[in-house]
Amino acid sequence: MDIIEKLNKLKDHYDAVVSKLSEEEVLSNQDLLIRYSKEEAELKEYAVLYQQYHQLKDDMATYQNLLDEARKNNDQPSAEEILHEMELLKDHEDRLMDKIQTSLLPKDPEEDKDVILEIRAAAGGEEAALFSSNLFRMYMAFADIRGWKTEILSSHDTGLGGFKEVVVSIKGKHVYYHLMFESGVHRVQRVPDTESSGRIHTSTSTVAVLPEMEEMDFEIKTEDLRIDTFCASGHGGQNVQKNETAVRIIHVLTGIAVACQDERSQLQNKERAMTILRAKLYDLEKQKREQEEAKNRKMQVGWGNRSEKIRTYNYPQNRVTDHRIGLTLYNLQEIMNGKIDELIEGLRKYYDQNRREQFLEA
Repeated sequence: MDIIEKLNKLKDHYDAVVSKLSEEEVLSNQDLLIRYSKEEAELKEYAVLYQQYHQLKDDMATYQNLLDEARKNNDQPSAEEILHEMELLKDHEDRLMDKIQTSLLPKDPEEDKDVILEIRAAAGGEEAALFSSNLFRMYMAFADIRGWKTEILSSHDTGLGGFKEVVVSIKGKHVYYHLMFESGVHRVQRVPDTESSGRIHTSTSTVAVLPEMEEMDFEIKTEDLRIDTFCASGHGGQNVQKNETAVRIIHVLTGIAVACQDERSQLQNKERAMTILRAKLYDLEKQKREQEEAKNRKMQVGWGNRSEKIRTYNYPQNRVTDHRIGLTLYNLQEIMNGKIDELIEGLRKYYDQNRREQFLEA
């Protein structure tokens, strides 16, 4: 079945669902109404693309008739003008076909999920911690621009403005879809404030973007967990509470450990730790599946080895480079203020192009 035939069938399905929504049986049944309303919303994209494609074909046929008429009358100026318009329509058709192909690709089951964003200082000591803080503010600004809700689940600051680690919940529309390629090693090149000689230092922080899973979506067996409680501590390790409100959960089978101490109650810290642990365990399984699939796949941008260096932020040159797609931008300050759309769109375009090629080869 070719692409347009698939699109036509989806448009027929959309029309059938719209028809269902006007039936008394559906209107009087709340469950059916919700089900068909959701399906109508999911299919509407294909109805719009169907209309755009067939309107384009009608326009091209109209211009072809005008061209035939101009040539028949030996009207060369009109023929050249019409040919120019037809070239513009052909460019539009190419872009529209790319859009249609992308829309027909299998959807990532996690792309509508909320995420757990984890940022850790890696190589570079305090400068890496400060860079982690910069990345944290960058993603929080991006979330704010998009109207997403953010909440710090766990943090370990240095007391000097940096983060050794910070874990954030981000909720909103298509969060994972936009942030799914941010996982990996982010590198910064700049002169630290403490560097008297003006020498440029290179430091790194790691970012992990994990789709947030509900308990019903990903079960963790209680017997696979070891749960410890302890007193929450502040800068320098001193205890800031007498009660053991902090919680550390260790998944015995994988050795993954999560600790939360920012909340005042042990129950709240435990719930937060379980949310983070569930996302980490699901992500571990996801990586294993993708690595297996990658053996038969040409492209794997954004996943693969999480220790891969994906992006460099060079302050002296006002430059940000994404090494996976070779994209370099010279607006570092805007990017650090949350304007990362161009980076994200570049990655999605590359990813979707590779998926379209695989789709056509299949």
